[in-house]
Amino acid sequence: MLRASPALARPSAVCARRWLSSSDSGIHDDFAPKKKGYATEGGDVHSQIAKDVEEHKVVVYMKGVPDAPMCGFSNAVVQVMKAEGVPFKGFNVLADPDLREGIKSYSAWPTVPQVYVGGEFIGGCDTTVEMYKSGELRTMLKEAGALPTEG
Repeated sequence: MLRASPALARPSAVCARRWLSSSDSGIHDDFAPKKKGYATEGGDVHSQIAKDVEEHKVVVYMKGVPDAPMCGFSNAVVQVMKAEGVPFKGFNVLADPDLREGIKSYSAWPTVPQVYVGGEFIGGCDTTVEMYKSGELRTMLKEAGALPTEG
């Protein structure tokens, strides 16, 4: 029967000190979370949101990403956009607390997801789904140039 030597059973104090960083969290710097802010260096969240809404014809601020929504409401909006066949830019509000709060104050809308078409805030999940069902969303997407107009 093999037995581990007592010296191998627990790391030495020197080894533990080398592994741990000097921070109070006890997490080595290599494994510490890296915060990549949504807003560009020196910019504020509202300015960055305005820039992104202007640059993209359809923008969805959501929980998760389009390929992996992290809530049912975000998933519903993604499915509507896929059903319409419209390309859109998704921003994950879970990745940055400043964005998560900033988008709510930017639109004066308390929940996520939030959908922008042609620079205009149209609403959240319920509004988007209802507009899809009525055909209003398709019309708006065409007017914004996000979908080709029928010939």
